[in-house]
Amino acid sequence: MKNLGKYYMEMLVQLVNNHRLNNNEDQRLTKDVVQMAVRAANVEGDAEHQRLLAVRAINEALEKDDDEETLKALQNPKAKLPSIKNFAGPLYREELQCMKQEKQASLDYDELYTGVQVLSAIAEVNKAIEIKDPEVIVASLSEEDAHITNIEPDYAEKYLQVLASTREHKKRHGSGLLTHYMVQHCVNQVNNQAIEENNQIQAINKINDVIEEGSTMEVLASLQQPTARLRNVDVKNGACYHSLLKQCKRQKAEELQDTTAALWYQDIQDTIDTTNILVQDAVKLSMAVAAANMAVESGDQNNLLNSLMNPDILLHSVTSECGQQYLSSLKLYKDQKAATGDCGSGWMMNRVRDGSKFYFNVITKEYAFERLEQVKKDHSLVTRDEIQGCISEVTAAHDRQLLFKANEKFIVLVQSRIRGYLARRKYNERVSFLYTRLPAIIKIQSWWRMICERRKYLWRLSFLHSHCEAAIKIQTFVRMYLQRKRYQTRVDYFKQNEEAVIKIQAFMRSNWAKKDYKALMHGVNPPVSVVRKFVHLLDIGDQDYAEEIEVEKLRQQVVTEIRTNQELENDLNMMDIKIGLLVKNRITLQDVISQNKTLKKYRDSSGTLSVGGNSGLKALSKQSRERLEAYQHLFYLLQTNPTYLAKLIFEMPQSRTTKFMESVILTLYNYASNQREEYLLLKLFKTALEEEVRSKVQQMSDVVTGNPMVVKMIVSFNRNTRGQGTLRELLNPLVKAIIDDRNLIINTNPVEVYKQWVNQMETTSGKTSGLPYEVNNEQALKHQEVVDKINQSLELLKQATEKVLSVILSSVHLIPYSMRYMAKVLKNSLREKFPQAPEKDILKIVGNLIYYRYINSAIVAPDAFDIIDVGANKSLTNDQRRNLGSVAKILQFAASNKGFGGDSSHQAPLNSYIMDAHVRFKEYFLEICDVEEPEVHYNMDQYTDVTRITKPIIYISIAEIVDTHKLLLQHKDTIAPDLSDPLHELLDDLGEVTDVGSLIGDSNTDDGHHSKVNMGKTEISLALSNKFEVPEEDQSDVKSLFLRTKRMVVDVIRCQTHGETLTEVLNIPATQDEENDHSLLIRKRERMDQRATKKTSLVRQQSMAGEMRLPLEQMKQKIQALLREIEKQGLVSSKDNYQYVINSIVQDIRNQRLYRQHRKQEMVRIRNTLKSLESKRAFFEEQIDYYNQYVKTCLDNLSTKGNAAKLHEKGIVLDIEELPPNQFKNVLFEIHATENVGVFHVYAKFMGVNMEKVELVFQDLLQLQYEGVSVMKMYKAKINVNLLIFLLNKKFYGK
Repeated sequence: MKNLGKYYMEMLVQLVNNHRLNNNEDQRLTKDVVQMAVRAANVEGDAEHQRLLAVRAINEALEKDDDEETLKALQNPKAKLPSIKNFAGPLYREELQCMKQEKQASLDYDELYTGVQVLSAIAEVNKAIEIKDPEVIVASLSEEDAHITNIEPDYAEKYLQVLASTREHKKRHGSGLLTHYMVQHCVNQVNNQAIEENNQIQAINKINDVIEEGSTMEVLASLQQPTARLRNVDVKNGACYHSLLKQCKRQKAEELQDTTAALWYQDIQDTIDTTNILVQDAVKLSMAVAAANMAVESGDQNNLLNSLMNPDILLHSVTSECGQQYLSSLKLYKDQKAATGDCGSGWMMNRVRDGSKFYFNVITKEYAFERLEQVKKDHSLVTRDEIQGCISEVTAAHDRQLLFKANEKFIVLVQSRIRGYLARRKYNERVSFLYTRLPAIIKIQSWWRMICERRKYLWRLSFLHSHCEAAIKIQTFVRMYLQRKRYQTRVDYFKQNEEAVIKIQAFMRSNWAKKDYKALMHGVNPPVSVVRKFVHLLDIGDQDYAEEIEVEKLRQQVVTEIRTNQELENDLNMMDIKIGLLVKNRITLQDVISQNKTLKKYRDSSGTLSVGGNSGLKALSKQSRERLEAYQHLFYLLQTNPTYLAKLIFEMPQSRTTKFMESVILTLYNYASNQREEYLLLKLFKTALEEEVRSKVQQMSDVVTGNPMVVKMIVSFNRNTRGQGTLRELLNPLVKAIIDDRNLIINTNPVEVYKQWVNQMETTSGKTSGLPYEVNNEQALKHQEVVDKINQSLELLKQATEKVLSVILSSVHLIPYSMRYMAKVLKNSLREKFPQAPEKDILKIVGNLIYYRYINSAIVAPDAFDIIDVGANKSLTNDQRRNLGSVAKILQFAASNKGFGGDSSHQAPLNSYIMDAHVRFKEYFLEICDVEEPEVHYNMDQYTDVTRITKPIIYISIAEIVDTHKLLLQHKDTIAPDLSDPLHELLDDLGEVTDVGSLIGDSNTDDGHHSKVNMGKTEISLALSNKFEVPEEDQSDVKSLFLRTKRMVVDVIRCQTHGETLTEVLNIPATQDEENDHSLLIRKRERMDQRATKKTSLVRQQSMAGEMRLPLEQMKQKIQALLREIEKQGLVSSKDNYQYVINSIVQDIRNQRLYRQHRKQEMVRIRNTLKSLESKRAFFEEQIDYYNQYVKTCLDNLSTKGNAAKLHEKGIVLDIEELPPNQFKNVLFEIHATENVGVFHVYAKFMGVNMEKVELVFQDLLQLQYEGVSVMKMYKAKINVNLLIFLLNKKFYGK
């Protein structure tokens, strides 16, 4: 082939050179080598020939204007061109044709190769535009093959917008692909636009800089910058621009509370426009004022009126009837003003609408907003304000004259009445002088006469006694001198030995005091002489009474506050229910408003009703008094004998027991507000619990599964009253640590974790995940992501649980004593009922009481049990509640020794931890039960009530009294089967149950049920007393006799100073001084009792009051008789001189200090309780405010949002019934925000025709997503819930 000669030559030369390089001696080519070179040359020549043919075919296709043929020719592999994009056929044809036309000849291979390489890169740019991703756009533009220059990555968004806009424009006019020139042009356009914007920003920044610091000329120059692109800038208004811009900038800084706030372009442009308008108005005003001056100068009344009525001059109160007066007044004022200064300059100053000064020259028509050097005031011109002053004065005088003319008769009448009034007043003053001054004159005269006579008498008396006083005085001075000399000698001696005397006295007193105190506190049988020195400590002083009064007041406040909070909490719970029903459209808004009015009464109420009158329970009548005492005796018996109430609890239906406990039992024991009531309440709980275990519990599991009545009462009492503070102290730090940890998310439910994972993927990406939406636990656990999340949650759960468990196990001291003692009673009762039961099973029951019933609920719902402070308009999130519930569940399993299995087998890794925690829990429950008896803990015994300063007082409502009386009558045969039981006698004293109105003293009880209920809530105080207390003459009760004897012995020992034993003291006669000391002691005690009675209802026990007033000798005889009676019973003995009585008194002295300490501690505890109750009430009131705001919001409902776009292009619509997918393009969904926040109206159009409207509630969508529902139906379409939420967040809430 002769056409391939050059290829043969090149190949052979290459082979020869290769042989030479390989140092072959024989450089001749063999036949085989030459044949191989020929074949290679043939292949290379044939490929070149085929490429030339392909290039020729490409040029021919370009001449035919056929996109497909051109694309096919370019894709010919023999052409050996770069990669061709299938979608860019029009782009290749268009651009290559342009290259061919510019060359005016066929394109060769190199030109085609370079062109295709560039156009393929441009095609990738077009493809990136369709993706609408700024980062992809920048990457495609930055490709070297694209040959696009000046690319700035920061302008990626703008490149995308301009390129997309240009492509849409081109698509409407032909091909939709951008050429290289268009792409480069768009890039240059964006770069230039960015430069212009940067220049404009710099110009605006410069304007902001010179506003505060620059001059007016600098501000004007900055406003005239071409790069600022500001309109209508007038050089004459530069000063005004500067002033208003500075004011606008400061105002914006105040609004934004940012001193660095700058004016934006629109702010500056608006200020310029406002200034121009202001200048125009100011010029019009000044021209109108100048016209008025000219009219005054010429004396033309009509022209003056026309000028004054010109709206540009902004005058008011102008009346056409006063034209001449206006002219005269202005002429006079103008002449007077002209005489005060220079005239003829033509400059005057007027204030515009905003108060700014505006200087205007009526001659040259120049103006300025600042007083320039050439501005000189022309005193011959009047300003607008001066004109207004003259007009107002003239108009006022005109109006006043018209008023006088219209009311001339009335004015004359008023003047005449005033003159008459003045005349009468003058006459009355004269008469008053005559009647008032004359007695004073007479009195002054008589006083002066008295003074004169007294002076004469005193002078005479002094004269008569002057010598006698002198003698007495001399004698007195002599006696004083002698006595002082003897005393001073004695004092000098003591001063010389003062230190020694003091040391001796101190040492002796110290030894005697230590010896006596040691004998008192530690001696087996302290002598009477020692007891006598300390017996005064048993006296009840003013401080004791004051503290007792304070304690009783605080108890009353606590009881009242507890009742109020309970009623308020119940009504708030009802409000929660009604609002929930309102949200679900189960009730109307009117029902919620009605309940809201009920809440307001707690703030509007000023107190409870008063009980009294002439016929009430506390009326001043014998019948009322006897009934009151009968109730006091009855409630004392119920309070001190727990058997009655314990039996009554089990006689009542369980549905009423809780209410009965809250309304009567806690009231009867004053909500355990002091040690006595708490001690008695624990005795009741103990009796009732032992009875319930003995008679109601058949298996130990009944305590756990049967919800025992007494256990529920015990837990309710300890959680809501006594134990609330300690429970909060124990759990508050733990709960807050869990809910405040934003990184703590515990969810061990495989289905929920799966759905959250799918929702998160779809919400984040905006695309469907392709995974099924409904799965079971087994299917969910097949996904490794779900398993990883659950394992992570289990590890977090274990860590959180361990923190809570460690604190609980180390805080036994924070569990209330009453709760620990009830656990001990329950443990002992179960041990007695089931002696063969293992200890571990009994401890499980104890754990159910301590942890599950008492602690667990407070962890699960800390806001409901006041463990944490939550605002009325706030609540715990679902994640926070799930975290707390998960921790509580693990602790519950540990307390009951349960593990995970079956459907919860994915949580089985926690079983080993649960077993270990159970072992620790058992030790904890044993420590809980290790507690002392109430008698030791509260220092109570059978003598406590007899030795109390005051009677126990309870605060109880009338309705509770009636209900208790009624229940006792119904069940008296059951709770007191013995007819001789004291309860029957007390109920017989009371008789039949009376109604509420009779006890209150109000006979008008027919006003309806609501009135009866309100009267039933009226509270009274009952001073409880024991009807069966032993009288003085009754010798049957030895313990009471001993107490009476001991009290009298204390008085005798204190007043009689002789005798070393009690027998000696009683046998030695009392002296008169000792009798007098005893009388003083009685009177002092009576005065203290009277003061205490006046201040409060506290009353000393009356059983001993009479015998404590006996004279000392009679009291000693009474004591001897009582001692003989007690000795017969074997309690004391005369052989040891009745030392047992003295030892008992010593024990009382020792306990008195402890009692006072307990009382002070009780005051502190009650104050803390009251403070907590007030805080809780404040929280409830905050909830009331929140509910008020909620109801108000329900009535207002004002807010709007923006519009929505198409939905069918976003992949949200999954399917439409009876419509094939190729018809989806004819369906359009539009979402519009409504007046109600979170509520949207969805409109559907098919082929442009409106269909029905549907209301879409955003809260309902969130609920569906929370429940795991991923697909909902709307119209005939199936909608992806997650993607719809994603769209609404993006379009309406900017998320």
